[in-house]
Amino acid sequence: MPIINKESEQFLQKYLNNASPTGFEAPGQKLWLDYIKPYVDEWEIDNYGTAYAIVNPGQDYKVVIEAHADEISWFVHYISEKGFISVVRNGGSDHHIAPSKRVDIHTKKGIVKGVFGWPAIHTRKGKDAVSGPTSDNIFIDVGAKNKAEVEKMGIHVGCVITYEDEMTKLNNRFYVGKALDNKMGGFCIAEVARLLKAKKKKLPYTLYIINAVQEEVGLRGAEMIANTVKPNVAIVTDVTHDSNTPLINVKKTGDIKCGLGPSLTYAPAVHNNLLKLIEQTATAKKIPFQREASSRSTGTDTDAFAYSNGGVPSALISLPLRYMHTTVEMADKSDVENVIKLIYETLLAIKKNHNFKYF
Repeated sequence: MPIINKESEQFLQKYLNNASPTGFEAPGQKLWLDYIKPYVDEWEIDNYGTAYAIVNPGQDYKVVIEAHADEISWFVHYISEKGFISVVRNGGSDHHIAPSKRVDIHTKKGIVKGVFGWPAIHTRKGKDAVSGPTSDNIFIDVGAKNKAEVEKMGIHVGCVITYEDEMTKLNNRFYVGKALDNKMGGFCIAEVARLLKAKKKKLPYTLYIINAVQEEVGLRGAEMIANTVKPNVAIVTDVTHDSNTPLINVKKTGDIKCGLGPSLTYAPAVHNNLLKLIEQTATAKKIPFQREASSRSTGTDTDAFAYSNGGVPSALISLPLRYMHTTVEMADKSDVENVIKLIYETLLAIKKNHNFKYF
């Protein structure tokens, strides 16, 4: 029986279509909390916007499941006298995909529509031709005649910019859109809370369901909340690269493919015994999974939890994703459901005061 129901998918579409750029995650966090509240006992939000829900509060042993809520975006960096806007990254935004994209500029007066302009192919000739987009030469056009008109619209340096896009489906199999990295993770942990409630599962510990901010600029939300919660165990979910599409070197990136299940990462920050429990759970429950390795760090909130509070046993469950940090990120619905299943079943496998000692 499918895990994701009609109501879940309606929430997912609303959540993905909402803009939650790094540092400005509040609208998305409100949607996430409104959805998860019926399934939890308590909820909180910290000073910088990380939202977390609590199941079975008050226990000495604390387990975290976590995703990050922020999406990549741009900032207004400079407005020319002719009314064109130069930008700077807010997170890992890709300048190669920007030209011809429609954007929303977030101002105190509301959303201002614009486009990333680009010279027509007919004009890109000879020694003066633009060779390609860079972070220094991309620009936004809001249809203004000069700088004064841009400023009258409410646009100023520091306004955040997101792509105008909506979630769709391909072949009734793939979810497609922007910010699947990592709102899809936030969706998965919310669905775990829903399943626990629906199946009336009583956990022998306190569960924290955390949707952290500012991952895209250095795992900052996870760093803060780890020190607040002080968990005994942390299971993080994020996205990873489907390396089986064109132009990717599988030997360098790792061999991961959409539709074959979540990926489990081997890395210094990943606790071997917690990872072993997750693998055993997947095998016992017949949940497909893949494996990958990270040389130094996972580059995810796993690192922030693992190295906090004197060391917290942590692990990473990743959703395979095509075209990360674009407006057409793609995730297989079966993988999304199996991420939810694997987190859910692992929580049931963790015992009260579970000992994850190194040996």
